[in-house]
Amino acid sequence: MATQKTFVMIKPDGVRRKLIGEIVGRIERKGLRIAAMKMVKIDRETANKLYEEHIGKSFFNELVSYITSGPVVCMVVEGDEAVRVMRT
Repeated sequence: MATQKTFVMIKPDGVRRKLIGEIVGRIERKGLRIAAMKMVKIDRETANKLYEEHIGKSFFNELVSYITSGPVVCMVVEGDEAVRVMRT
């Protein structure tokens, strides 16, 4: 199997609902490792860059407002088939 790294973000609703520990536990139980983790507050400028492929779409402003509404937890997850496992 191929060892891979992938980016995972727990979005504001997951942070508000206090699901960080549960999500990290699920990732670890799948045999993956948290290589890096940081809680951040995304500003509008960063959100615009993150979602720039959606500029002009009807939901763009709502998407930016949502992702900037509270802190997010950003992680680098690594392990065998990490991309596939996280998508599942």
